[in-house]
Amino acid sequence: MMSTLDRRDFLSAAAAGVLSAMLAAASYAAPKRKPNIVLILIDDMGQHQLGCYGNPFYETPNIDKIAAQGLKFTHGYVAAPVCSPTRAALMTGKYSARLHITDYIPGNPYPYAKLKTPDWQKSLPLEEITIPEMLKKEGYVSGHFGKWHLSADKNYRPGRPGDPDTQGFSDVLALDKPEANAAAKAGADPNADAHHVRQITDRAIAFIEANHDKPFFCYVSHSSIHQPVMEYTPRIIKYANKPDACNKQGNNPVIGAMVETLDKHVGRLLDTLDEHNLTDNTLVIFLGDNGDYFGREGLKPLYGWKADLYEGGIRVPFLMRWPKVIPAGREMSDPVCCIDFFPTFAEMADIKLATGAVDGVSLMPLLTQTGPLKRKALYWHYPHYHSIGIAPSGAIREGNYKLIEWFEQSIEGIDTPGALELFDLEKDVGERHNLASEMPEKAKELYQKLKQWRTEVGAQEMVRNPDYDPAKADVRE
Repeated sequence: MMSTLDRRDFLSAAAAGVLSAMLAAASYAAPKRKPNIVLILIDDMGQHQLGCYGNPFYETPNIDKIAAQGLKFTHGYVAAPVCSPTRAALMTGKYSARLHITDYIPGNPYPYAKLKTPDWQKSLPLEEITIPEMLKKEGYVSGHFGKWHLSADKNYRPGRPGDPDTQGFSDVLALDKPEANAAAKAGADPNADAHHVRQITDRAIAFIEANHDKPFFCYVSHSSIHQPVMEYTPRIIKYANKPDACNKQGNNPVIGAMVETLDKHVGRLLDTLDEHNLTDNTLVIFLGDNGDYFGREGLKPLYGWKADLYEGGIRVPFLMRWPKVIPAGREMSDPVCCIDFFPTFAEMADIKLATGAVDGVSLMPLLTQTGPLKRKALYWHYPHYHSIGIAPSGAIREGNYKLIEWFEQSIEGIDTPGALELFDLEKDVGERHNLASEMPEKAKELYQKLKQWRTEVGAQEMVRNPDYDPAKADVRE
């Protein structure tokens, strides 16, 4: 039988043990849930079509809020001046030249042009590791809602190799741009959703709500503001009545109405994150997939448009918000690219990538203000003709200097007039003053680096076309 003294000692020891356990529990921090990612991709949007980039014609309070509460990159780039190669590069972290996906799928060979288009890859190969496949290893669930444009065609169906559900997405709504004959309905019916903006957003919201208790990657990929250009008529009239409509800044009333619709539904996504207390632990990205479609001259201060390797074709809206990591209201001029998302997401999820696995670099040093990016240059390769009238070209940006090589001229020799264009983007953001003849050594230095890069990534080069016919060579449609 235990004595009173023994019992007191036992209770004292037990109490001490309980206290010790309590202290140990208090000092133990439960593993923090990995951050969510919402990536919103807009089709054919230039920087000049957002209020936060300085154009008040376009009413974008919700998108502007992403910039105000996070980070706006003024030198944010995509990997290509057209749709599919940008999306392929984004999904894999690799240059489109390395993937051999260098034009919109299926593209157009233009058989009588001066140069022959390479036999390029017209779908994203299954062996390529995508963002959702990478994140799945760390418990992420991924949803794709909207435009995919990385399959052999747009007849999406579950289980077909190359469609989103075979590339790591467990929840999929695959849609494409509307037919032009939907314009009448969109213009007359206030409930019409011709570009599926509401439908895409509804599914993305449902995905977030269903997975709010686990880490998720939500890819919201709109076909708006791509053609056909159409919206609800009263909203168009609102923008047409603005005093600066249709001016030299590219203020298109129909696009204004389309952008307002997009902004409204971006706001719904942000509200959903707030409602489920997910905002602080979610990285939101807003991005364009290439430049605006409506003219080189209408994008000031940038010059160029879709299919161009001038800045207007590849420098896009590039916004990031992550409240507990990115200080509000930041603006950065560091050149960044959509190929950087893959390694950034990997670092966020504590996934270690093999050396050389991707071409992008993690943006975490910039987001956390811990250091510069470990990259010297960015590159582009567009060995294609485009129906807008753009000729094949390649480009490199290193520091403030950017070189564009025009392949139709450079195949005759780099000293051929027009073969190389060199710009100092710090002094000449509009790319109006070609420095190639004034700084020939710099132009040749960057040209050699561009050539070396193409060799390193296995880029497909153009050659002279034996079927070239000047009478049939005009690619404009």
